[in-house]
Amino acid sequence: MRPAGLITSLRAMAVVAAAALLVPASAAVAAEPEPAPAAAATEVTISPVDLDGPAVSTVKVTVKNAGPHRMRSLRVSFAGPVGWAVQPSVRGVDGTFAAGATAAAEFRIRVPEQRPGFTVRTFTATATYKGGDGAGSATGTRAQAGGTPLANLAAAYNNVGVTDESNTTPGDYDGDGNSFSAQKLADAGLTPGSRVEALGAQLTWPDTAPGTKGNVSSAGQAISVSGQGGKLVFLGSGVTGAAVGSATVYYTDGTSDTGSFGFPNWSFDPADAHGATLVASSDGRNRPGGYGNAGIAYRIFAHSIPLDPEKQVEFVVLPSNGNVHVFDMAIAP
Repeated sequence: MRPAGLITSLRAMAVVAAAALLVPASAAVAAEPEPAPAAAATEVTISPVDLDGPAVSTVKVTVKNAGPHRMRSLRVSFAGPVGWAVQPSVRGVDGTFAAGATAAAEFRIRVPEQRPGFTVRTFTATATYKGGDGAGSATGTRAQAGGTPLANLAAAYNNVGVTDESNTTPGDYDGDGNSFSAQKLADAGLTPGSRVEALGAQLTWPDTAPGTKGNVSSAGQAISVSGQGGKLVFLGSGVTGAAVGSATVYYTDGTSDTGSFGFPNWSFDPADAHGATLVASSDGRNRPGGYGNAGIAYRIFAHSIPLDPEKQVEFVVLPSNGNVHVFDMAIAP
């Protein structure tokens, strides 16, 4: 004869098992909800603008209805740099446009004579509409360069940041005649032309002799950079505690992205200030009178800004802040 307690336990287990058989498998475990797909947005693109002025150029603005509904009551406005006359400034587009269809509006813009040097001109078009994606408006921009960006970062070198301990006088990294010691940088693995890996990028320490210009004190220089990837990595260091700024990346399709970054002071800021990553530390520095400050670290960092991985980079405009010193930059995945 089985004990009463055992019989009760067996009956309870049978009830639970039977109940489980009656529950659909899908109800036993709550399924994770599928993430909602990103809503398609209306696309506004601007055709290339002929900048060979003085002239009147024709520009076409194309609007693509990427929404699920028909688009109607479409009006498109277009503007160039301040002072550039556009005729007309707004155009209405007749009809309605199915999902996936495009509509175009043409404008004429008076282009002045090009100025000497390098400039970036920005053009903006805005579409207002009913239906489509339901947003009611969408904007597109196009940036075009006048003149030619510098061929590479080396062409922009304007600062002597590294000197030999036997001849420290050419250095002026920080505005007070101080500089990195070439010997101490070599101890840290940074020699002319050496490879530096940081934040997924393959960078190169400047292949320049000590006592010569080998880094860029940023002042809005436009530098040619070619490639595709997920981020643009900068190798550098800062002077003072305010070595921060924004760099703008221009793509071959006329669009651009702007990102902010900064470097800690080469010596006294926390190594992760402004979100930077420490790459190398050298012992002491060169002063106008010779090597000194032994026991104090003088450092090199890496930082990055995001890129659109689907687009081809054409050039980059560095921050307008001379406290940001850049030794190299490269695109990383």
